[in-house]
Amino acid sequence: MGFARSTASAKSTSNRLSYRRTQINGFVWDIAVSNSPNVAEFDNEGSPRPRHHGLVLLLAGVLFLEATALAAATVYLVVELMVDRPDSFVSAVALTVCVAIAAVWVGTIAVNTLRGRAWIRGAAIVVQVLIAAVALGSFQGVLPRADIGWLLLIPAIAVMVLLFTKPVLAETSRRDA
Repeated sequence: MGFARSTASAKSTSNRLSYRRTQINGFVWDIAVSNSPNVAEFDNEGSPRPRHHGLVLLLAGVLFLEATALAAATVYLVVELMVDRPDSFVSAVALTVCVAIAAVWVGTIAVNTLRGRAWIRGAAIVVQVLIAAVALGSFQGVLPRADIGWLLLIPAIAVMVLLFTKPVLAETSRRDA
């Protein structure tokens, strides 16, 4: 009976609700959910679809282009492996496998750039430094190819610059749990 009497009292319930109402709006997670700046619309499943800054989209686009170029290089190396007889078959296969792994890795970095992962910054810098080293090697040597060097060096520099812009740093700061 004591339970029924305490829940039926309208006066005590209204006082509790007015007090609770000021507390509920003061929680941090209520503000973060309702005022999320990166949510533009909802997809088919009802989950929010993030809106990306233009520089993040440019960074992801350059990374996707690099991944596509590496995939095309992999296809070219496979065709050359089948058509021509290499001096060292083992070295040719190893080079083809390394280029294929690099294509998959750069594609993974590009996808996770759009997901806002923090680890992509370090991974992208390592890949771009390696691409820049190959580009600088293209400018020198017995048969220098400045055109290939510039095609490799310009996107590598662009990605390294984009990685340190404020919008990219802000959007790629989410750590994995």
